[in-house]
Amino acid sequence: DWSLYFCFSSDRPPELSFQLSHRNTSSKYDNITSKSDLFRSGPPAVYQLRPKKENIGSLKRMTLGERNVNKINKTILLVGETGAGKSTLVNALVNYAMGVKWEDDVWFKFVEDEKERLEQESQTSDVMVYQIFGFEGETLPYSLTIIDTPGYGDTRGIQHDDIVSQRLLDWFRSEDGVHEMDAVGLVLKATENRLRYIFDSVVSLFGKDMEKNIVALITHSDGRKPKNVLKALEDAKMKCARNEKNQPVYFLFDNCQNTERTQGNKSVLETAWETSMRGMNEFTAFMEKSGPQNVIKTVEVLNSRIRLTACIQNLKERVESTEQKQRENQQTQEALKKHEEEKKRNEEFTVEVDEIYKEKERIKRKGLLFKGAVCCKVCEENCHYPGCTKARSPGYCQIMKDGRCTSCTRKCPVSDHVKEKWIYVDKTRKVQKTLQDVKEKNERGKAGCEETTSLLETLEKQMKELQKEKDQMLEKSFKHVVRLDQIALNVDSLSTHVHLDFLIEKMKEKGDTEKVQKLEEMKSREDEGTRAGLRYRLTAAKGSVK
Repeated sequence: DWSLYFCFSSDRPPELSFQLSHRNTSSKYDNITSKSDLFRSGPPAVYQLRPKKENIGSLKRMTLGERNVNKINKTILLVGETGAGKSTLVNALVNYAMGVKWEDDVWFKFVEDEKERLEQESQTSDVMVYQIFGFEGETLPYSLTIIDTPGYGDTRGIQHDDIVSQRLLDWFRSEDGVHEMDAVGLVLKATENRLRYIFDSVVSLFGKDMEKNIVALITHSDGRKPKNVLKALEDAKMKCARNEKNQPVYFLFDNCQNTERTQGNKSVLETAWETSMRGMNEFTAFMEKSGPQNVIKTVEVLNSRIRLTACIQNLKERVESTEQKQRENQQTQEALKKHEEEKKRNEEFTVEVDEIYKEKERIKRKGLLFKGAVCCKVCEENCHYPGCTKARSPGYCQIMKDGRCTSCTRKCPVSDHVKEKWIYVDKTRKVQKTLQDVKEKNERGKAGCEETTSLLETLEKQMKELQKEKDQMLEKSFKHVVRLDQIALNVDSLSTHVHLDFLIEKMKEKGDTEKVQKLEEMKSREDEGTRAGLRYRLTAAKGSVK
């Protein structure tokens, strides 16, 4: 045994002797290491696994081993901010399931560390599913499916977070996707305390039935009670699993299982290993008791959020268009009243109005967010923009239900829609109109249009119809928000907060005090969280988020 020789050789440095003496990986992993790539000789020896890679439509999945349908499978969803250590935790879960122990002096990498992945933009912009089969009985009696999400709260903004929600929805709706979850792990750094935005963003994804399956997985832990994180959880009134003392359920993990061991750091790393193994034991025991939750309610929440966002975005554009039409009518009315006061016919009558018209405008590219818009050719409206990311065509867009659009005015069929790289934009232009122009536009040649008073009556009627149409649009959006409040763990995310502000303003103009009160109650629940989110975005953009 040459390693033994080097241990006693006086001309070898102690650290090198220690490393050489641990080069022989435990023989029980020979079958795995022979199919893996040696990443570092160690100790521990680090191997990069070579899982099977699959594309399920536009979705990606990596699988190690073959599933036995007679064995139980548990599903874990990992969510959290960028850099929290989700990818490292995936690797830790895989090694735990494989039965890797400290004394084995080996570590297997299923995925790259998050720090390495951040260098590859495309990889961090998608939800990845990792499956590990064939190790049932090593540590766990079941196999694992782990869903790893891109980080929330990075500098790419709210639209990037919306993409994460969309990709999760794709997985939950796919026939070959994920249909139930045993645990939602909110991955948090032990030292972090500015997490309100992350909490709100994550919890807003799920239905209320998922509350008891959400737990905190605290990384970079030294094994002591994570006071910062627990205070942040309590301050946020986090909706999650709680223990008998009504405290958030959490598990501690260190992130240095694959750190190279030397005589100088061995004892410290072994203590860190024990912290992580204790956390794994407690976390997997929790999953045994909690039981799986079907994602049906979560799919409903995600669908409702997408439709809500699309509906209100479309509504804003239609309200602005309606208000512009009202201004045009008002300009015409004022000119006609002045003309009526003259008590004479004036074929030379003209009025200058701000006429509204639609124009197609190419969407400006914004990094990975340049995905096009779903537009209705009949209504000439933007039914889903921004936010329509992976849908190949209008029929695959979430705003479509039972073959029709849920967003545009006429609820037109899918066939009337296109997904292109342009949107409809309302513009105005100064136009001189004669009395005949006004007659033709407002009376369309009907009897009685010669009289100025009938034109005024027609314009007044149109103003009332425009107001009625605007009120109906506001009512529809209000119902979307209320429905979301009923089914979601948290109705407010930073994006929906903007919609609430818009609705409150318009409902005040309408004078509907009851609905204004309801909306303001919703908004007040998460006001602090939203302010925290805005602060988080600002500091993240400056690179100062720890």
